[in-house]
Amino acid sequence: MPITANRPERKSWLDVPTDSDFPIQNIPFGVFLTKENIVTVGTRIGDFAIDLGALQQLDYFDGIDLTDDMFMQDTLNDFISDGHKTWRLVRNRIADIFDAENPKLRDNTEHRNIVIFKMEDVEMQLPVLIGDYTDFYSSKEHATNVGMMFRDPENALLPNWLHIPVGYHGRSSTIIPSGIPVHRPMGQTLPNGETSPVFGPSRLVDFELETAFITTDVNIMGENISISEAEGYIFGMVLLNDWSARDIQKWEYVPLGPFLSKNFASSISPWIVTMDALEPFRTKGPKQEPTPLPYLQQKGKHSFDINLEVALQPEDAEATVISRSNFKYMYWSMCQQLTHHTSNGCRVNSGDMMGSGTISGPTPDSYGSMLELTWGGKNPITMSDGTERKFINDYDTVIMKGYCQNGQVRIGFGEVSSKLLPPFVRK
Repeated sequence: MPITANRPERKSWLDVPTDSDFPIQNIPFGVFLTKENIVTVGTRIGDFAIDLGALQQLDYFDGIDLTDDMFMQDTLNDFISDGHKTWRLVRNRIADIFDAENPKLRDNTEHRNIVIFKMEDVEMQLPVLIGDYTDFYSSKEHATNVGMMFRDPENALLPNWLHIPVGYHGRSSTIIPSGIPVHRPMGQTLPNGETSPVFGPSRLVDFELETAFITTDVNIMGENISISEAEGYIFGMVLLNDWSARDIQKWEYVPLGPFLSKNFASSISPWIVTMDALEPFRTKGPKQEPTPLPYLQQKGKHSFDINLEVALQPEDAEATVISRSNFKYMYWSMCQQLTHHTSNGCRVNSGDMMGSGTISGPTPDSYGSMLELTWGGKNPITMSDGTERKFINDYDTVIMKGYCQNGQVRIGFGEVSSKLLPPFVRK
């Protein structure tokens, strides 16, 4: 089935700014709350949120096999479970409805007033009920930088890293949408030169520039999936700020890896950009040496040219862009991550989220964390107001953006923005 929604010459009868992340060729999916306190599944074109539940009730999806309440829910899980054919049919239909040449909704003022909202009049929600969250560690540059800082610089990568997509299981209960503030976590740390730990607020709170992909139902328990099948089970992608408390992590991670240093908050952008929308931006990933084992081998273009940016904004000051990177630097692809995840028969369900791991590029200005950008605090970053940062201060806001662009169209993710607050105090 062709992806007609991607036609680059297509225009919408809705007003779309030229630099918008959300032209009619994007059509992401999310969940929002209206002023009337109604939660609905929706999409976005330009600066307008579109109520897909209302569109369905008004029979604009006639001919597509959908359950009656498919879009009148507070998550996308059921829609995602319907599979790739349904995703493409719905996205193509939405593009047709809002095409500049289609008068059906364009000229129906009553229906437009029911279906279309200004973005400023809605409140974005978490788009899926995330049952399980896995975080990978798939940037060779990031893994090398961290290895150089904390281990033997000559052997920065651990022996397994070039053979498997390394990952760990995170905590889905603290995944939050953009705009929700995060409290500085409390925890155990071991001060330099001391032999006994102390308990208190983390002093080294960091961001991690990541993306994440959302899956549909992949397998039954005990079943693995092949590398050639994996992409068909990936619904779309979001931006991910996978917050990290470096001092807590340093003390706790041996022998089982990250725990409280990573599960206090993970922030995501609220619109899921589908893999169909990203299709024009395919590119090859880095050359993999040594060649992976046969079950992880793939040919062709399995990465995506996604420009990424991180800005840090002190309270009452302008934001300063501190990193510019790209998803195409990732060593292990999403298909390899998902294939490896199921290789032991682990079950993966609709709405599960897989984090890429910190995305760092080859140059110092493309590193994906404060740990790397300041090299462990040795090289502070100067903000727009003249203050310096080694890590993130209370009331700083971390803003991540991402977009793809070619000569014909720009497809973006919007942003994930979160402010760091002092530790939570029980009243």
